[in-house]
Amino acid sequence: MSNIKLFESKKVRSHYDDNKEIWYFSIVDIVGILTDQPTVDRARNYWKVLKNRLKKEGNESVTNCNQLKLQSCIVSQHC
Repeated sequence: MSNIKLFESKKVRSHYDDNKEIWYFSIVDIVGILTDQPTVDRARNYWKVLKNRLKKEGNESVTNCNQLKLQSCIVSQHC
């Protein structure tokens, strides 16, 4: 099940795992909102650079992130 959640009127892709009873949220969407990135591509690049910097500093929380495939949305369509 894929869902769209709103945070300050901006879309955040999410997924609920029924078996594990846990929510997953798109880090790219969240980074884009928190850093006010104009596009998903800019948010993705920001996250990529930040993740690499954190890994170089020895931050282990980044290595524990699981990547899920989430549907991307086109602005003119409803997701």
